[in-house]
Amino acid sequence: MGGKNKQRTKGNVRPSSSGRAADLLARESGVVPGFVGFGVSTSSDPGYVPAVQGAEEIDNLVDADFRMVLRKLSKRDTVTKLKAVQEFGAMCQERQPDVVKGVLPYWPRIYCRISVDHDRRVREATQQAFEQLVLKVKRNLAPYLKSIMGHWLICQCDTYSPAASAASAAFQAAFPLNKQPEAISFCKDEVLNVLQDNLLKETANTLSDPQSVPEEEREAKYIRLLTSSLLALKKLLSVLPEQDRELLNERLTQLITQSKFWKYSKHKSPQVRGAYFELITSMCEHTPQLIQAEAARACSAVLLSIDDTDPVVLPPLWEAVLHILSCVDNCWTHVSARKGVMPKLWVLLKEGGRGLATSLHPNLLPFISKLPAEVTHPDLEFSRTFLTSVIQGLSSERATSSPSESAAIIFATMECLRFIMLQNGGDEQEQRSIQNMLISEQLLPLIDRALGNPSLQTGPLFPQVSDMLLSWEKRTAGKEASTFQRLLSDFWEGLSRLCTTCVDCEEAERTALEGIASLLQIMHNPNSASKQTKKKKTVKICFTDQEERGQGEEPQRESPAVEEQDSPLRNGHLLDLVCQLAELNMAYVSKQESERHLRFLSQLLRVFPNPQVFQVLLKPEEMKPEMGSELRPLAENAAVHFLLQRVAVWLKQDSRKDTDFLVDMVFSSLQCCSSSDDKTLILNHISRDLNWNVTLQLIEKSCADPVRLEVCIGWLRGSVLGERLVGLAGELCAMGLHGSPSSSSQHAHGWPLISLALSQQHNNEPLIGKVYVEQIIDKLHATLSEAKGMSDAGNTEPLVTFISDVAATFFSSVKGCLLLASAEELLMTVFQLCAQDQTITHLSDALLLKLQHAYTAGIQSLITHLGAGVTKGTLLHNIALWVKSQLLTTPLTVKSLQVLVQAVESLAQTIASAQKTSCLLSQFICCLTPSEEEWSRIRRALPPQWVRHPLLCGHLRVTGENLSMDVWKLRVSNRLPAHLCVSALLGRIILTASSPDDQQVEADFSESPDLKNIVSEIIYGLQWCAEMELSPLMVSEYHKLLHSWNLEQRIHNNSLIKTTLIDTLFTRSQEEGSLWSLSLAKYIQNNKMDPSDIKGLYGNVESFFPLSEHSVNTVQALCPFLDSEERESLVALCVAELLNWQDREQDCIDSVRGSLAVLLCCLQAETAVEDEILLAVIATIAEWRNSREEWFLFNSDLGKVPAAGLSLAVEMMRFLCWMVDHSPTVLGNTHWDLLLCSMLAWLETASENSTVFWNPWVQLFVCANCELIVRLSKFFTSPPAGVEQDLPDLTSEWKEFFLEGIHNLLLPLLIKIPTDFTEPDDPLFPLPVLRAVGEALTYIPVELLTQNKLPPRFVADQRSSLPEPLQTLLNTLSPLLLFKARPLQLAVYHILHKVMPLLPESDSESASAKSEDEDGEEPCLSPPAALMSILSATEELLENILGGVQVGEFAVVQALSMEHCCILGYLLSWKLLFTFFKASSSHLRAQYSLHLKKTRSLHKLLLHLFRLMPENPSVPGQLAEPSSKEPKTFFTESLSLTPQKTEGLQFEVPHLACSVYYGALKDLPAMVRLWWNSQEKRVFSTVDKFTSKYVSGVLSAQEIASVQSSTQTFENMMVKARSATREVIATYSVDDIFIELVIQLPQNYPLGSISVESGRRVGVSVQQWRNWMLQLSTYLTHQNGSILEGLSLWKNNVDKRFEGVEDCMICFSVIHGSNYSLPKKACRTCKKKFHSACLYKWFTSSNKSTCPLCREMFF
Repeated sequence: MGGKNKQRTKGNVRPSSSGRAADLLARESGVVPGFVGFGVSTSSDPGYVPAVQGAEEIDNLVDADFRMVLRKLSKRDTVTKLKAVQEFGAMCQERQPDVVKGVLPYWPRIYCRISVDHDRRVREATQQAFEQLVLKVKRNLAPYLKSIMGHWLICQCDTYSPAASAASAAFQAAFPLNKQPEAISFCKDEVLNVLQDNLLKETANTLSDPQSVPEEEREAKYIRLLTSSLLALKKLLSVLPEQDRELLNERLTQLITQSKFWKYSKHKSPQVRGAYFELITSMCEHTPQLIQAEAARACSAVLLSIDDTDPVVLPPLWEAVLHILSCVDNCWTHVSARKGVMPKLWVLLKEGGRGLATSLHPNLLPFISKLPAEVTHPDLEFSRTFLTSVIQGLSSERATSSPSESAAIIFATMECLRFIMLQNGGDEQEQRSIQNMLISEQLLPLIDRALGNPSLQTGPLFPQVSDMLLSWEKRTAGKEASTFQRLLSDFWEGLSRLCTTCVDCEEAERTALEGIASLLQIMHNPNSASKQTKKKKTVKICFTDQEERGQGEEPQRESPAVEEQDSPLRNGHLLDLVCQLAELNMAYVSKQESERHLRFLSQLLRVFPNPQVFQVLLKPEEMKPEMGSELRPLAENAAVHFLLQRVAVWLKQDSRKDTDFLVDMVFSSLQCCSSSDDKTLILNHISRDLNWNVTLQLIEKSCADPVRLEVCIGWLRGSVLGERLVGLAGELCAMGLHGSPSSSSQHAHGWPLISLALSQQHNNEPLIGKVYVEQIIDKLHATLSEAKGMSDAGNTEPLVTFISDVAATFFSSVKGCLLLASAEELLMTVFQLCAQDQTITHLSDALLLKLQHAYTAGIQSLITHLGAGVTKGTLLHNIALWVKSQLLTTPLTVKSLQVLVQAVESLAQTIASAQKTSCLLSQFICCLTPSEEEWSRIRRALPPQWVRHPLLCGHLRVTGENLSMDVWKLRVSNRLPAHLCVSALLGRIILTASSPDDQQVEADFSESPDLKNIVSEIIYGLQWCAEMELSPLMVSEYHKLLHSWNLEQRIHNNSLIKTTLIDTLFTRSQEEGSLWSLSLAKYIQNNKMDPSDIKGLYGNVESFFPLSEHSVNTVQALCPFLDSEERESLVALCVAELLNWQDREQDCIDSVRGSLAVLLCCLQAETAVEDEILLAVIATIAEWRNSREEWFLFNSDLGKVPAAGLSLAVEMMRFLCWMVDHSPTVLGNTHWDLLLCSMLAWLETASENSTVFWNPWVQLFVCANCELIVRLSKFFTSPPAGVEQDLPDLTSEWKEFFLEGIHNLLLPLLIKIPTDFTEPDDPLFPLPVLRAVGEALTYIPVELLTQNKLPPRFVADQRSSLPEPLQTLLNTLSPLLLFKARPLQLAVYHILHKVMPLLPESDSESASAKSEDEDGEEPCLSPPAALMSILSATEELLENILGGVQVGEFAVVQALSMEHCCILGYLLSWKLLFTFFKASSSHLRAQYSLHLKKTRSLHKLLLHLFRLMPENPSVPGQLAEPSSKEPKTFFTESLSLTPQKTEGLQFEVPHLACSVYYGALKDLPAMVRLWWNSQEKRVFSTVDKFTSKYVSGVLSAQEIASVQSSTQTFENMMVKARSATREVIATYSVDDIFIELVIQLPQNYPLGSISVESGRRVGVSVQQWRNWMLQLSTYLTHQNGSILEGLSLWKNNVDKRFEGVEDCMICFSVIHGSNYSLPKKACRTCKKKFHSACLYKWFTSSNKSTCPLCREMFF
């Protein structure tokens, strides 16, 4: 019927909304006068309008927004109301007072309704909004106060606290504190009306509409209103002044005469009952006459509810009970105490107040104090019943589990007991019987019960008993002396019996004994229980003689004064009891050796160390013990006698495990001695042969208590204990070293005892004598030193652990501990253990941490307390010397260096933190720093292999000594050179330990002369690592360590170091050259120094001349950073030196070499030089050729030529190289002849000396020569303009003579190197030579390869149709693809790549020579056998390497590893194969494919590729580019495979794998497609996703582009491409026939099928058309080639069809799809022709030899 989107009324297209209607009403309020809204209300009144005349006028006074909110307030929905109230409050706050005033007439009715709303959030929000209204309207509220006040008061008593607080806040905002009674008084009648209505008239159904509100909600609202109304009435009575209350008496009388009012005492809701009793209490206080008038009902209502134990009701109920008892004198006439009240009370008390003892029991004393005699008669029975019930409550479940409940019952019991005792303090018979009952039946059984219950012992019972006894003793001096003396006597007698019963038993309960001890202690000293008596007490009573005070008036009872604490002893009762118990105990101890009795005796003696007690313990007939003359007089003292005779014996019993309490007895006995000397004598006597655990306990207890420490200090510092401890330390150390079992008592307690004795101090003096401390430390140090040298660490670990713990405690707690020489030695040994590698010390990590803690504590103590220095002989000086000797003499690994550095750094930080000035730290660093001679020695000790890298890179010109082959052969060990260790440690300390924030520290360091030396040595060490190319793992790890410390960066960032450091580096470079020059260059480069600053280093360039090797190195370092004028000056000076070379006779060759080197440096820095100068230099070189031919080293034995000679030849090559590159036009014919002939002669010399290629200078010679060849090859490949015209014969000479000469030497040299040096990992292997030769060979012409003069090399059983030179080349070079030298692999690849396109020609000749009539299977041809053998050899290796990796996961291959070499060779072989494929014709390609299919080589390759290609083949290091640009991937970027490449080799294999996969898809798409379709689902999906995402787009674009740019033309066919849609359209037309085909490339091209769709066709039958489309689709899917090749094949097929050649009736195609043959095999019967391959497949699959068409036998 009524869907919500249905139009209900014409023109009303939206559902109605009350909000919108109200809004409309507010806007158009003037149109319909008198319309008052449609709020939901249960009453007949309008929703918000006050019942006054002229509503329309008032209505118009209200602001429209307020009107809207007021209407919302009358809604039933809670959320709407809540939001409306919040909105109302906000509007009251924001609007002007005049606007808000307009709301006041409407507010009371709404407030009265929503302030008692069921939802508590609405009630709270209403009060908050009301507060805002009050603050805004202020006095204007007065006229409406009477209509609001009743509900306002009720709201202040709301059961929901936040709502009540908000209402009170609003009330306080409206009226100041002094005006509040006045305001309430003003409205008292109206308030009482509301309250009276609520209490007497309202019901749950009248408050809420029964039809719309659920019953539970109605009931809850009614109960809440009742509770609030009762509390509001209480508030009204308490706030109103006296005279106003009297005015209300009549009205209140009407209220309390109603029986409904009194029924609230039995109301089912505890909140109502609680509020009701609060109201009764208030009435008793403020209107007692009303209560007295209704006494009968009031007493019944309150007293008969005495057993109401609801937690909400009980506190107000008992308050009401006490008030009723006070207010109504004859209350017991209205209720029966014996029948109605007391039985209920007894039950309640027996149950312990049902878990409410803390609220109930404090009221008991006021309650019984107000009971009249007729109720308590007979007193004896009443008291007995009452106390028995209270005490029985202690057994209740809650009282046993809750200490607070139990304490409340105890307090109540003792208070009531004392009260009853005071009430009955006379000597009459009845009073005596009550007294006896109280003591014997109540108090003593309660104490007895407590003795068996530990929770009662810790409660307030014993302090309360003690307190009671004190008060009784005070009263013995008064008029009732006899009574209280009798009471005390009875009590002590009873207590004595009780205690004796507990103790006089062989199996005495330990709990009971402890309880007795605790009771006696508290009686002796009540303050000892002060913690236990701090319990919460709501009622505090203080008794005076025969009088009590009312509740709440009495002050808190204070603890007795100190002088009164001894009062129990004054009367002797307590001491008598103690003596009695001690004697009884002693009997059990003596006869039965009862330990529990002995323990109890110890507790007694601790509390009562009294000679009288000790006297009791000694038997009269007991003889005095045998002892020395000095002890005999002391034994007169009973305590000493007992100690020596008994306690000493007990302490020495081996069977006794727990001696703690016996040690306490020792102290108790000593308290009876007066002289400290006597105490020392006694302790010395008893401790001579005590167990160690007892000694430990004695010392521990002494240290814990200052009083006891004073007693024992003489003994502690005496010789007896000292010598025993020294002996103990010796025994412990000996046991530890020999690995004895550590289970003995001596070992278990010995170490803690030694630690305690060393670490404790008294008055800043050691606890034991200083002599003994030193002796113990000596023993520990000697033991630790011995343990350090022991290799069997397992056994000594516990010993070292104990010593480190003792040392740490000693160092950290004893001031001035390091004044002892032995302590210094111990600290030194601990430091040495921390600073050595764990492989040497065999210490565990945990133990090392302990030792570190020990030495840190020691150093801090040393500096803080003694202000140590670093002068000779001090501890810090010795540590520095030891560390220095470790660095300089002990070979360290990276790990052991790290440990040493950590230890020294920690030490330095401790020094820095302990001493604020840095002088101590800088002195320490000075001691660590080597001298100039030591620095020089350790620099020379650095392995010289570093020279190779800068020499071959041309960064450094160095000749050096002639180093033998053995030096280069030597591998760097895994131990770090001393230089690296020293510089790392000093660098770390200087730059890290001195805090970077402390400028003063840095300034102090910068002034130190050692600083610049240290920092320059660090830079030198780092440069050494860089030149070693981080090649041994040890150097790499060291470099990583320094990098993790950020050392280099911090050096460059430190401005204080910068100024002095550059001077130091320059000076060292000038003096020593070599690595210093490289360090200088690196530092200048990193700091981007200004040329003017650099010039400041040397002054003028003449200072470098005459040139030495060091100054050449320095100039080479500075040259790139110099001004052009400076460089030009250098060029001028060098050229002058070169032109005047003959003037120097002595060091002519050195001068020439240096000048040429500096000239080259300037030229390479792009210094402008005139052609005449260059001609002069080249002329000088030509002059040397004539007069100094030996300098050119032609036909020399390079092994015997010194480095200086080789270097000169290299400089000449470099100069000629530069000339070819930069100034070829300057060279004339003679110069070119010199250059080319020298180059060839040098190459011949190099090829004759291949055996000495291990020598770096010879390697440099060959590399420079090859570089010259490369430059010449580039030059003649594309000569610069003008040169060819000037020198026409030069190019022909190069091509006809020099080219052949070069490569006929280079190619054999490439093959010879791996035969001369078979181990590529050997340090002597000439890898740089391979790089250079490989680079030069990339320019070899193909003609020279096909006519190579290599020695013939053939393989048996190798079928080949290749010419012999080509076959030899393949067989010679192919195996080198797997040689573990990357430059060689790539050189071979480049050479073979050139010949690959020539190889298929010979196969095509041999294939065409085969008989065409040969029947059988499809023919297959193998690609070059040499390559296939490489593939088969590596396939198995790759399976082993990659077998564990799933297809689709990326296997990371480490660069230049054995695996890298193997995979590189494998992938390069495939790249060569693809080149071979590409060059072969279609029919040959089909045959090669078939061979690959049979051998499954491609199948294996593709599986390997998907393990080698990264999941995301993006080129690394790309900057974030706009999303429109495609990211570069390994498929879009070409791969650089140069032999010289050394960077980014980790990406080479992944990039090469991607390149090979791309080649496979491009050149063998059909085979890849076949492989892909045969894979399992996971691999199939992985390959598809990867290819679609990264390869298809690139390949499709290239395929389309190749069609677009193709120059190939077809007769009768036109081909065009559309790149946007990835389509190729072929249009074939002949005569009247017109065919258009559309070839669509798939998204995952070439894996997916290429779809062929028909465009237009004219003159072709449908069947024929379908055949041709199928053929084209088949060709494109199954042939391994491009789209153009597929179209060409299809066109040939169609052409043949038009030429009359019939289709093969098996494949319905003229040209065969894979081998491209025509149908030639004819059936003799039906004359139809078939393809040979089709027939073969037909016969094998059908198992018949009949014609497929006519079914006749096929002959």
